[in-house]
Parts: sequence; structure tokens; C-alpha cells
Amino acid sequence: MATFNKFQQFVEDIAHKVHNLSADTFKVALTNTVPTATMELFSEITELAGGAGYTAGGTAPSITSSAHTTGTYKLVLGDVVFTATGAMGPFRYVVLYNDTPSSPLNPLIAWWDYGSSLNLASGDTFTVDFDAAGGVLTIA
Repeated sequence: MATFNKFQQFVEDIAHKVHNLSADTFKVALTNTVPTATMELFSEITELAGGAGYTAGGTAPSITSSAHTTGTYKLVLGDVVFTATGAMGPFRYVVLYNDTPSSPLNPLIAWWDYGSSLNLASGDTFTVDFDAAGGVLTIA
């Protein structure tokens, strides 16, 4: 199971209205370079090169739900599937960032550590399986 990690700047960015979690465009990107909690912008991430089924900048998940129940907000995103059209990888980390704001440009939200590097052969798929019940993130 992948381990969730929050970028520290995300907390301040929420307080400063950088993110509109119900309407902004989010992106999911792949990297084999470990992110650190102090990173702030997607430009600090060394993502996979585009090609072989991976689009530079990542893929946008759909927003399935963005709502609160009894004071606890939950963001639910649709799964993202990467399909290799050639050798794709290696990658170990999945990064979620916001592609909408122009200032700051592409602020980071979170990343998941899959524990070891993964390589996909042509025709293989990799699914970023966001938790539909628990959500990508909750704010209480």
C-alpha cells in the first residue's frame, strides 16, 4: 500500500485561498526522485520524461466529490490509469498538485510512496487508486 505524505506548504496555501478544492484542475505526476515535505511547487519535482504513455505534467483526475459532513471536509478524486505504450519508468512516487493557480504556479499538495521503483512494459497499466470512501484528503 502506498504511503500518503503531505507537502507542508499545502496547509498555508489552503489558508491563503490558493486552492479551490471543488473546482481547480489537479494533476497526478510520476517521479523516481523522492519528494520532500518542504517542497512547494511542481517545478521542484523531477518527473518522468514524457513519452511511452506518460504525458509530461501528469494526468488530471476527475473531482468525484468535494463536500463536508458534520464539519469534516473530504476531497474524493477519480482514479488515474497510466498505460505504457513502451517502457515506462522507473518511478516510485506519485505526486498530486494543483494545475490551476498562476501565482503560485502549480502548488504541490501531496505525494504517495509506493515503497520501491516500478517499471512498466508496453501494454502494462498502473492505476493510482484514490480511496473513494476515505477521500484523498480530509480537513476536520
